[in-house]
Amino acid sequence: MKTIEITVTPNGQTKVETKGFEGTSCRQASAFLEQALGPRTHEQLKSDFYAAQPEEQQTATSV
Repeated sequence: MKTIEITVTPNGQTKVETKGFEGTSCRQASAFLEQALGPRTHEQLKSDFYAAQPEEQQTATSV
């Protein structure tokens, strides 16, 4: 199940954590939040980010 968890601390800092996404799809899914909350100041990538990319992103250019 794909989810986006948003945590707001008492001092107003926000943390956005995506779960269930593979590859760069997490960034695409949470882009609207980054636009609303402002640019990220820290990023910690999980192993899911490095998981197999969808076919259209994996194709290498061969000549």
